[in-house]
Amino acid sequence: MGEFELIRRYFASVAQSRPDVALGIGDDCALLVPQVDGAQLAVSIDTLVEGTHFLPGTRADYLAQRLLGAAVSDLAAMAARPAWFTLALTLPEASPEWLESFSKALAERAQELDIALVGGDTTRGPLTLSVQVHGWVEPDRAVKRSGAREGDLILVSGTLGDSRAGLQTLLDEEPEQASNAYLRRRFYCPQPRIALARALAPWLHSGIDISDGLVADLGHIAHSSGLGACVELETLPLSDQLLAYAGVEQAQRWALSGGEDFELCLTAAPEQLQYCLREAAALGIRLSCIGRMHEGQGVQLLLHGEPCTAGPAGYDHFGDAR
Repeated sequence: MGEFELIRRYFASVAQSRPDVALGIGDDCALLVPQVDGAQLAVSIDTLVEGTHFLPGTRADYLAQRLLGAAVSDLAAMAARPAWFTLALTLPEASPEWLESFSKALAERAQELDIALVGGDTTRGPLTLSVQVHGWVEPDRAVKRSGAREGDLILVSGTLGDSRAGLQTLLDEEPEQASNAYLRRRFYCPQPRIALARALAPWLHSGIDISDGLVADLGHIAHSSGLGACVELETLPLSDQLLAYAGVEQAQRWALSGGEDFELCLTAAPEQLQYCLREAAALGIRLSCIGRMHEGQGVQLLLHGEPCTAGPAGYDHFGDAR
């Protein structure tokens, strides 16, 4: 099967017929029609590499869910509304079974996230998947890393550490069972908090999605904003499934530095807390206050008011391992 037949057979059907897509898959470029007057275009790109981001032999449908979910999470971090994405696939072989499973799951995930495939590229080589996502955000609602203010409360969505625990069940080659199914879903199928970010945007000062670990990503907010941050370990949102699997201490370590939860870390003034909690509750999303921004630098960890340490700060592809 040639490259163009591969695209026609497996990915032409993924593209959606939409008023914001004048020309999609099949030409040298996509032609896109802006639909939001005065909005800014938000663009981000994510890559998954076999052996670095996922284990060899991972199911193709799981990869599609994870790839698009992780990429769209970057749009959520800035309170942008998803619009389009392009896909670059490097494949060791053009396996019909793999491509059928991948493209079907990709189409389902794209429809769920309301984002349209408008182009891409395919080539032969070690399995590598890249997605570039595009979205729209009103200039006065874009949530940046650099906007945190002294005294802001630090808020996080959902629960943390689940994805790292799900990965651990795979590394340990544990059989698929009810006790680890939730944790594996959190690893394979991240849920971008688009609706939450857009609902909270009027009250937020800064934000980031948690991909490299809470300490590392909160550190980016602190550095960009010229502030320090303090996190109270006992307030970290931990799922019952994670606690049952790992215990409190390991769960806290994974929540701080495990990464790839793709939840949101946000800051807002104390007087806005009730508004944020109300909006999150209306969406059925857990939102927790875990600390505060302060004068200084770096991220400080406290346990019952006392300074503590909790292992590595997070993941860096070209630095120390977790």
